Amino acid sequence: MFVHLRTHTEFSIVDSTLQVAGAVAAAAQDGQGALAITDLNNLFATIKFFKAARAKGVKPIIGAEVTLLGSPIGDEAQAKALSRVVLLVQNQQGYLNLCELITLAWTQGAAASGQAQLQWPELFAHNEGLLLLSGAHASVLGQALLLGEEARAKDLAMQIAQHFPHRFYLEVQRAGRPFDEAHTAACAHLAAQLKLPVVATHPIQFLHASDFEAHEARVCIADGELLANPKRVKRFTPEQYFKSTAELQALF
Repeated sequence: MFVHLRTHTEFSIVDSTLQVAGAVAAAAQDGQGALAITDLNNLFATIKFFKAARAKGVKPIIGAEVTLLGSPIGDEAQAKALSRVVLLVQNQQGYLNLCELITLAWTQGAAASGQAQLQWPELFAHNEGLLLLSGAHASVLGQALLLGEEARAKDLAMQIAQHFPHRFYLEVQRAGRPFDEAHTAACAHLAAQLKLPVVATHPIQFLHASDFEAHEARVCIADGELLANPKRVKRFTPEQYFKSTAELQALF
């Protein structure tokens, strides 16, 4: 059984068109026993999601994708680098800590930089009751793996694992991007070296494959871009729809 652990909804207003009700209905229709909503730097969907999931017999997993500044090992070269990881709630304390972290991201991080972001020490100080997914290619760890910086990637993973004992997962994805396979291979090698668990996720931004163009239009509005601009940066692929268990089992 594949359970989606990385889902953006309409509340991730800059990069998703997926409605909460649609996501829950798709999970229930496919027989998926649980679903996580992990909107970017917010928990706005939580109550709506919890009620909808319970009504459909789907276990709701509360979480968020959060933006982090710098490096967990104090790497000066990465002091201003931004990355993302996914946090999933295990229990009530985890929910309270996630609320606190998102509050810090908006009240302190946004006040200093203009965008919601956390410092790694803040994350480590509020880690109880939370699972951490490494962020695939979007984290400092993922970027180190893609650059072939094995020693640095090992240091990063060990530091995070120290603060999230038995609650840290190396995250791999196959979403149709050119670097996915290289990252997956490097991640699997690191996991074997450090005896860390690996989790496969699928980054969902829209419900059906046919929704890709509408999703791209929304992204262009958020970015102040033109849909027809051939030079615009395309951060998403047509593969980022709500895939079934069978599709993900075949993919991995």
